[in-house]
Amino acid sequence: MQADNKFKGNRRKEDIFKDMEDALKTGCEGVVLTGGEVSIREDFFELLSHARSLGFKSIQVQSNGSRFYYKDFCEKAIAAGMTEFAPAIHGHIPELHDYLTQAPGSFRQTYQGIKNMVGLGVPVITNTVVVKPNYHYLPDIASMLVELGVKQYQFAFMHAMGNALKNFDQMMPPVSLAAPYIHKGLQIGINKKIMVMAEAMPFCVMKGYERCVSELYIPDTEVRMPGSYDPDFLKTRKEMGKTRFPQCKECRYELICEGPWREYPDKMGNDEFKPVPGEKINSKEKLLRGLA
Repeated sequence: MQADNKFKGNRRKEDIFKDMEDALKTGCEGVVLTGGEVSIREDFFELLSHARSLGFKSIQVQSNGSRFYYKDFCEKAIAAGMTEFAPAIHGHIPELHDYLTQAPGSFRQTYQGIKNMVGLGVPVITNTVVVKPNYHYLPDIASMLVELGVKQYQFAFMHAMGNALKNFDQMMPPVSLAAPYIHKGLQIGINKKIMVMAEAMPFCVMKGYERCVSELYIPDTEVRMPGSYDPDFLKTRKEMGKTRFPQCKECRYELICEGPWREYPDKMGNDEFKPVPGEKINSKEKLLRGLA
């Protein structure tokens, strides 16, 4: 659930509390606090404590990691109830990460935040957005994350919204050029027995890495934001976010593949997405068990 919204300002603490309580009633077992940047809220620790008091099994914080640079802040967050740290990191060196975040010094803060949380025994699950300036360096980013000791990392192909859409030509890499670097980056984690994923990368461009497709693992999710409630984000993501093509009907992954974000083929076309021949796979579980 979003604790902050850049269009409407900070949400009231009481409203977030109610969202947590309502989510528990609908069967949710974990909560993700995202934003904006939730960690800058004055009531951040109260939000964590309330989530813990409700009995959520996992309490994840998605963050740019800046405040987690301070070890005492990390310790307070853990004491309040945080169980997972999910920072975004987009480069292996300050020059690259800071260029993409447009925040000088942000790499140093995020890097140290990851070190702090790993050192304190909290599972760290990172996300790296794949864009034109960084896709060549995904193996380097992967090597850095392995060295840091993260539990899991994900490469998320760019979703062209907001500023990303405005700067589409500057930021969007062709998926066929990015894919080999995504594969190399994933293999580094696989070799070290780390959970690795790639989001918004259809199966047809993930040959040999099909079981790393993020959409295989995303749990049923509801999203609560100011003025809106989505009880089935999976359905929304498939019907409104992603897209498919006529050739997908010939692909063995047709029944389980969501396709790319729809903004990509609007500008780049769909010739890169080639149907994979073979018997149709009718369940994600079958693929994950190695039976397909």
